[in-house]
Amino acid sequence: MVDSALNAKLSRRTIVKSSLIAPAVAMLPVGLQGVAAQDTITATMVTDTAGLGDQNFNDLANKGGERAAAELGVEWKVIESADQAAYIPNLTAAAENGEVVVGVGFLLLEAITEVANQFPDQNFVLIDADLDAPNVQGVTYSEEQLGFIAGVIAGKSTKTNKIGVIDGVRIPPVFRYEVGFVAGVKSVNPEATVDIVVTGVFGDAPLGKVTAAAQFNAGCDIIFPIAGLTGTGAYAAAAELNKPGEVWVIGVDTTQDHLAPGYELCVVNKGVDFGVFTGIKQVIDGNFTPGAINYDLASGGISFSVYADRASAEWEGLALAYQQMLIDGTLVAPVDDDALAAFVPPAEPAPLEVAPAASPTS
Repeated sequence: MVDSALNAKLSRRTIVKSSLIAPAVAMLPVGLQGVAAQDTITATMVTDTAGLGDQNFNDLANKGGERAAAELGVEWKVIESADQAAYIPNLTAAAENGEVVVGVGFLLLEAITEVANQFPDQNFVLIDADLDAPNVQGVTYSEEQLGFIAGVIAGKSTKTNKIGVIDGVRIPPVFRYEVGFVAGVKSVNPEATVDIVVTGVFGDAPLGKVTAAAQFNAGCDIIFPIAGLTGTGAYAAAAELNKPGEVWVIGVDTTQDHLAPGYELCVVNKGVDFGVFTGIKQVIDGNFTPGAINYDLASGGISFSVYADRASAEWEGLALAYQQMLIDGTLVAPVDDDALAAFVPPAEPAPLEVAPAASPTS
């Protein structure tokens, strides 16, 4: 039986944006240490158009590469993509000048397919997409599980029963986050409404701020921004309202509380850095594994964390109980719109005991 109430209060709006400004293409050597020059490999990351400084996705990937430089002695480089037309030349340059190429984001799928075919002896790590090629490791994540957990905390924490979601481009990782979040909210608070705005861009923080401000002004007290740099604007909007304890932003991919200290309710941690580091380490260890790799709550690589003085221990314990259901398979979060339409919320479990833990860190 389909829960007809699940989608009754769901709205999705789209803001059309014709272009975005991104950093110019640049090679940025980060570090090299720990091994002899003849043993050194070069790993190069090609960003999506939001580039470095997005406070989450690209910066997380760079963090994984910097860790590889520090711990494994690789030479780590970054090429920022000014626009999508730069993907193929940037990936080609990376392949011509190193042993490992890291493509950051689903939007690089077509470009990396073409370039990987031209460089069969190079190793490619593609974040957020699966690709059937003998020299490409496609790293994906179960964002729907993270979204569900965030939705549980948001659904229980909201005081207004109005919650906002800001999407960037509605690609698979984004809509997995989104539909999982809606399912989580509806599982614990069927009276809550979820207002979804699709901005269409990942690199426009001012647009994210305007979008979030409109949602806050319309009564939303919690916003879940799944929009990269665009989503960081939600923090600016929250801080500008100057209503601590009344409005919240949920950190996506990693904590961004430093953007508006005190306004981050909880964080869903997506191990992009872990995926990048692991792929590079496999090359060094001689056991690089092409094909699909997915990180979920059961296998590790993703997690959630809360601030003890912001989300209540009861709701954190409830989120932990749902997390266990997701891990053991008694709960399957929806991954697309059709699965969301068919989703029937399970009986609410008893909260688990919450162990003392440190607040989220970057």
